[in-house]
Amino acid sequence: MSAKELIIEGARQNNLRNISLRLPHNKFITVTGVSGSGKSSLAFDTIFAEGQWRFIESLSTYARLFLEKLDRPEV
Repeated sequence: MSAKELIIEGARQNNLRNISLRLPHNKFITVTGVSGSGKSSLAFDTIFAEGQWRFIESLSTYARLFLEKLDRPEV
């Protein structure tokens, strides 16, 4: 993974259909589209969920015992 961008390949959460994109770090990014186009699925169900999953995976096994199980997004 490049340190200068976030790469998403094959996102398939909810109504996203195998999309791939590159998002630059340290830039303001806007996600726009019509109702039902997958904006929230991309922002929350894919990007946020993957970041949360990676953070929890960085914790010790003992610390993870006290957290509920999270499913990894389809990316």
